[in-house]
Amino acid sequence: MSPYEVLQPGGSVEYNNAEAGAVWLRRFADQFSHHAWLNPEPERLWEYRQSIAAIRNILGNRMYGLTMAGLEAAMRALSK
Repeated sequence: MSPYEVLQPGGSVEYNNAEAGAVWLRRFADQFSHHAWLNPEPERLWEYRQSIAAIRNILGNRMYGLTMAGLEAAMRALSK
């Protein structure tokens, strides 16, 4: 996902939304106090992706790798 898709209105390639994806992610996080974002990108690459940094910031650093360890960590966080 490019930073444009997260941060700019109309940034999605499928839709021409008047609001940026970040607005929708904030609404989601505000509505659901228990949430987790499963990221299929290898965790060693996260620091190099602007869109990942933006999503992590928006969702309160509740991002987990799409691995067995990441799924276990996400489930532990969700069960608290």
